[in-house]
Amino acid sequence: MSLASRFFLIVLCSGALATLGSVDGHAHRQPSESRVSPFMRVYGPTLPPFGFVSFCERHRSECSQGPLEEARFEMTPERLGELDHVNRSVNRLIEPTTDQDIYGVPEYWAIPVNRGDCEDYALLKRQVLMMRGWPASALLMTVVRDEKGEGHAILTARTAKGDFILDNKVDDLKPWHATGYTYIMRQSYIDPKVWVSLDSRDRRSPDLLSGVRND
Repeated sequence: MSLASRFFLIVLCSGALATLGSVDGHAHRQPSESRVSPFMRVYGPTLPPFGFVSFCERHRSECSQGPLEEARFEMTPERLGELDHVNRSVNRLIEPTTDQDIYGVPEYWAIPVNRGDCEDYALLKRQVLMMRGWPASALLMTVVRDEKGEGHAILTARTAKGDFILDNKVDDLKPWHATGYTYIMRQSYIDPKVWVSLDSRDRRSPDLLSGVRND
């Protein structure tokens, strides 16, 4: 039985970022209270992190859309509780460590067994929630700058009540604008292999988008 299957049964029973370099901070920052929107604004397409591209080559089923869900996923109190529970459970299940320590390379996206970094937490949460009926279009890998200005990967839950963040640094589920992060890019809800910019003045060259590890 796979880790995700075992984790799925547990649930039923009960760290990008490569060289974002010296990019100017023009991406989405936490809005002022006077103009908070529950939904992120996205701009044009951008290059995905190389770690994600490699992950999709190794795990094609994890990067396939399935039936396209144009509408935002309905958020019931039960679904909200489900997001919160999965976020907390995976945060407890996985020990934080680096790809260098596990795989001997600076950046390697994977669904973790017992250890992983930020994007690995997010990939496992995405997999578990899809097993519970969430569509791929509602679960979007996202790259941000964290409170230290360092690259960080999180999972965005795209719902009719807003965009919510599942984060290995924080157990509490938060609206996207309440994290204090600077938003750089995320998956497109139309095609999980496509990434879109969250920066209105995205002029970065391809080498600045090579992964999700902060150097």
